[in-house]
This record gives sequence, C-alpha cells and structure tokens, in this order.
Amino acid sequence: VLYADIIIDISHEALDKVFQYRVPFSLAEETAPGTRVKVPFGKANRIVEGYVIRVSEKADYDPGKIKEIIGIVPDQHGIESQLIKVAAFLKKQYGGSMSQALRTVLPVRKKMKLKKQITVSLMIPAKEAESLLAFWDKRHYRARVRLLELLLKKGDVPYEEVRNTSGLSRKALEELSRKKVICMSESVRYRNPFGNLDVEDCPVTLHEEQQRIIDDFRSRNNLGTFLLHGVTGSGKTEVYLALIEIILSQKKQAIVLIPEISLTYQTVSRFYGRFGDRIAVINSRLSEGERSDQIERIQTGEADVVIGPRSALFAPLNHLGLIIIDEEHDGAYKSEQTPKYHAVDTAIYRATLAGASVVLGSATPSVESYEKALCGEYILWEMKKRATGALLPETKIIDLRDEFREGNRSMFSRELKEEIRRCLDRKEQMMLFLNRRGYAGFVSCRSCGEVRKCPHCDVSLTFHRPQKLMCHYCGYEETFDKVCPVCGLAHTAPFGLGTQKVEAALYQEFPEARVMRMDLDTTRKKHAHEKILQSFEAGQADILLGTQMIVKGHDYPNVTLVGIIAADLTLHGQDFRSAERTFQLLCQAAGRAGRGDKPGKVIIQTYLPDHYAIRNAALQSYQGFFQEESVFRACMHYPPYSHMMAILIQSGREEDAKIAGERIAKMLSNTQQGKKDPVAILGPGPARIAKVKDIYRQVLYLKHTSGEVLLNLEERLAPVVEGHPMFEKVRIQFDYEPVTLY
Repeated sequence: VLYADIIIDISHEALDKVFQYRVPFSLAEETAPGTRVKVPFGKANRIVEGYVIRVSEKADYDPGKIKEIIGIVPDQHGIESQLIKVAAFLKKQYGGSMSQALRTVLPVRKKMKLKKQITVSLMIPAKEAESLLAFWDKRHYRARVRLLELLLKKGDVPYEEVRNTSGLSRKALEELSRKKVICMSESVRYRNPFGNLDVEDCPVTLHEEQQRIIDDFRSRNNLGTFLLHGVTGSGKTEVYLALIEIILSQKKQAIVLIPEISLTYQTVSRFYGRFGDRIAVINSRLSEGERSDQIERIQTGEADVVIGPRSALFAPLNHLGLIIIDEEHDGAYKSEQTPKYHAVDTAIYRATLAGASVVLGSATPSVESYEKALCGEYILWEMKKRATGALLPETKIIDLRDEFREGNRSMFSRELKEEIRRCLDRKEQMMLFLNRRGYAGFVSCRSCGEVRKCPHCDVSLTFHRPQKLMCHYCGYEETFDKVCPVCGLAHTAPFGLGTQKVEAALYQEFPEARVMRMDLDTTRKKHAHEKILQSFEAGQADILLGTQMIVKGHDYPNVTLVGIIAADLTLHGQDFRSAERTFQLLCQAAGRAGRGDKPGKVIIQTYLPDHYAIRNAALQSYQGFFQEESVFRACMHYPPYSHMMAILIQSGREEDAKIAGERIAKMLSNTQQGKKDPVAILGPGPARIAKVKDIYRQVLYLKHTSGEVLLNLEERLAPVVEGHPMFEKVRIQFDYEPVTLY
C-alpha cells in the first residue's frame, strides 16, 4: 500500500500543511511528486485538487482514517506540477526537507496591492470635439476648454495630468464620461525597478562565428545543453539575444541567469533595448512591491523573458523554451542555504521537464563543464575572436619580488604607474582590480605579532576607515586601538591591501585623477551598482577601482588599461579550486581592456609569475590552463574526475562538534568495510573557518567516482543522524558537490 503526502493550497504560508491520502492500486504507477490529483477534502468531502509532494509505504497515522485519492487530473503540464518536481529533485540531490525545497522553488504568493492608472481619452471625433470646444469657449467653461485642448493635442492622457491641467473635479469628469464625451479607462501600472534605463537597440550583424552557432541551434531543433566558450568580447550577449528571438518566435519563453546583481544594469539595458516590456527582472534588491509586480507580469504572460540571479531559475513560466546561464563558472550559482542546489544542474533538470534548451556561457568555463563538453555530454560552441575585430589586450606580468629588491615599496609597480600616467594624459579610462574590500587585510602588533581577531569567529578583523575594525562574517565591530591587548605596547598597525587603502594611494600618487570605488561597502544602498556604473560609463571618473564585481561582464569602449594589483591573493585559499578561481578572475579582469577601437593593455602584479594559472591567464589560454589543471584534478581524484560530498557539523560547544564528527566517520567506515570500491573519507577536522558567530564547525569530505553512491549514502545516513539522541546537540548539513570547501 502506498500513501501520498498532498498539499492542497500552494501559497507560501500553507506549504507545511500536508494531508496524507491512500494511493489506489490502479494509480500507483502514475502517482509521483508533482502529480496533480483530485481528493475528498474536509468533513463534507468536497472534491478539490492538490499536488503530491511525497510517496511512501508508511502511514503517518491510523490507516483506517486515511481517505483515498479519487483520480488524477488529466492536464499535468501546469507550472506548479513542474516546479514541485523540481523541488523533489532538489531534495533528493541536495538534501534538506521537502518543505525547504518547495519554499525555494515556488514564488512567494504574497501579493502587494497593484497600482491602478486611469487614462482619459476622447470618445467623440476630432471635428465634433472642436465644435464643442468653440461652444464651451463662448459659454466661458474655461476648465472644460482646457480639458478638450489637452486631449486634442495629446490623445490619451493620465488622469493626474488631466486634473492638474484642467482643474476639473472627479465628479465633473465622470459626468462627461457618462455623456460619452470622454472615456476613463483603468489599467494596472506596474512598479518598474529599471525606470531610468537608457535603452537603445542597436541591431548588429552577426559575425561568422556567431551565425554558425545560431544555425547549429536551429539545426538541432533548438534542443540540447550547450556550452558557449567565447573569449572576452567575442559577442556572447548578442548570441543570447539571437537565441531568445528564435524561442520567442515559437511562442516560447526564456530565462537568463546572471551571477551578480552588479551585472544587472548593463545586461538589462541590452535586453530591454531588444525586447522592451517583455522583460521581467527578479533580484534580491527589489522592493516587495516591485517583486510582486514582476511575478504578476510573468504569471499573466505579459513578460516572457526573465532576467535575474540564481533564484530567477524558478520563475513561473508556462512555456519555457530556453535557459541561458551567463558566466556559468561563477560560484554564486551554488546556493549557500539548504537545499544547497547548483543552478546549472537544476536548470538542466528543469529544462528536461519543460522540453527546453540550456546554454551555458563563459570565457572561462568551469573545469567540470568543459570536461562534460569534451566528453559529449554538452554540445561545445567556441568563439575565438572578438566581435568588433579588436585584438585581445597586450598583457604583461610584473614580478613584485623584483620591484621590492629594486627598492619600490609602493603597491604600484613602476610600469603600472607609467601606464596610469599615460592613460590619464590620453583622457582614457582604466580599471584597477583587487580581490578584497576594506582598507587593510588585518591588524597586528609589530612588537609581539598578536593579530586582532573577532571574538565570535575564527577570522582576523579587517581595518576600515575611519579607525574601525570589522568582521566580514558576523558584522562585529570595534574601534581600532594602537595599544596591543597582549603586550600593552602601542605598536598595532594595519597590514595588507584593501580597496580603501589603494584608493588613498591613488589620490596621493595621482591627485588629479577622478577615482570611483566599487565594492560591498560602496554598493549597500539600492541602485548603488547602477549609479556607479552609469557614472563611469558617462566618463565621470578616470579610474574604476574595485573587487570582483567590476571584472565580470562590463563593456566600456574607453577602458584601455586594466591593472591587477595583487593577482595571487586567491591562489592561497585552502581549496582545490584556488588555481581555477585565480585564472578565471584574471582572464575576466583582463578582458575589460581594449573592447573598443583603442588597443588595450593589462598589467598583472604578482609574487608568483611562474604559476600556471597566472601564466595562462596572461596568454588568455583556457586550453593551456585546462590541460595543467585537469592533470592535477585527475591525480588527486577531485571533480570532475570524482564526485564530492561535504558533511558540515556545527555546535555551540567545540567538544560536541568533534565527537559528532568522529561518530559519523566511524559509522561511514563501518558501511564501507569489505567493499571493492569504497567511498574515500577525509576527516573529520576543523573547517577552514573553525568558528563563525560562536558556532564551532567540523567537516568531513567524501569522494567517489559515482555521484549516485554518495547520494545513496546520504539518503541512508541523514535519517539516522537526524533522529539519533547522540546528535541532538549538533546541526548536520550535507552538501553535494560543494563549490567552496568549508
């Protein structure tokens, strides 16, 4: 006997209200998560429709009192059914509860009050209106005269403008409406989160590589999973626009995912220019009203191209034909909240359900995606030339060890200083990239070496101006004091680089330069990203200084120089993907230079000039990097040549976290005894950041060539650790294919 958990109301508030029904034997094969069914509900047993979210052989209460499913609704193509199937996939693949998965995929149904707009129009012919105007003028009906003059001149006019210009009351206007002189029509006025966009569609002729891709897409009946690998500036966005036009011409819809909110302004203006009001934007910085209006437009079919970060993947589109994931390598596509889903794999699953295609685009694809393309799992498209015909920028690696030996104590190498000066003299723009924010990396005592740390997290505090120490993990702040709390001497000072420190050094070295800083500190306010980027594009600054958010996707023709202040900062992370992330960031940063008519130059400052990630980034050689990186991954049994799962154990007491980690490791070892191909178990041990917000963290890593083996192991282990009394004092999370190691 099978039992189905069913939700009747799929509003966000009711997702926890699950009702159990018996599955008739005749419907057993058709009943699965996402199936839409008819059931008797309530004391009166009225027939209602609901959605199956789980099927099991166990009854949660007396089987004699459980009602039976009446039947299956014939039309199973509704968006809710599809999204519930996606939620079931998230639960199976990434853990967590079904309720957490449903809350992730189903759009919030909390509707804000829609804003109404009244438009006033003439109902009588123009000649008749002119005669009436002359009659009212003789009678000195000045307000009515002003009304007719306005409507004859402009046609349809908003109600507020009619009232302000004519001075007529609502009652007088309604009387004219009853006499059929005017018409007052009401429509919904959606809140537009991008009301001030400067949008111009400049249709371009696709170059040979772009056209070949479009033709290939058509020849495959617009179906498949494609990896679009194109050098920076090769025109990937123009390909996306052309692919979407094909999909829209077939009455289908598209989702475009972007990794950072900072990409939204330029990306959205390109898409608005081509598709106008058919665009809906979803991101975390929208107000509740704006988000509600965007969802409403999607659900009513007014918008059929949805743009946004990871969460936009679950937009309720009924006729989905294409999902585009731009900068597919970006770590932001992996959720940090349970379920810890990856947008790429989830997009491929959703596309399979909808009969849609997925296009993954990047100048620096993830090693996993490129390996899948080489193996034929994805279809590989490559663009090796820039769209404008511009050459890739000249790149030079500067060895900071030589600079130091020759007496240069500045954070700018001599060559970078010279190039900045030349750029300023030529009235050209430049970008300076640093992979961190704040004024300095940490503060320590020069006398005893004591590093000032956060009392709640196992990390050093970052120095921010003015005289402030801050933890970037929990938000803890304290005032900077030169006196060391350990030795009592006033020798505590900031060390390392931060965006504020680089900004101060720039003004000291180039006092005439106009510098604009873009990092998390300067972009906290709503629309701050857009304002900074618009100002830079308009030429209101010479130098854009920033962290990772400035290096991805932006296209400024007047930028001829990119300076990378400390290229190897990301190489020292305790993560097997450190080299990949460094290579990707350097390539993306270098790609901002020379995108217009003027040649570009890139200066990479580093202490490790011979590292393969830096060497290949300077050459813009993805294949060169991939060959060296894949050898390392294969030897060490890391993805894509093995699958991984992290088990994170957290507790307020360090000892409880340690004991729980050891017990889980022992349980796992016992299940592997005697197996020919056992799961490799690494740990337990302290996480990279062993304490966050007073919570201690231990971690285990599991590796195996089969992802299914790891998922089955989690499926068996998760219920045991959740229900066992010896794990009561700890919180345990499973993370399949972690993008960042804990």
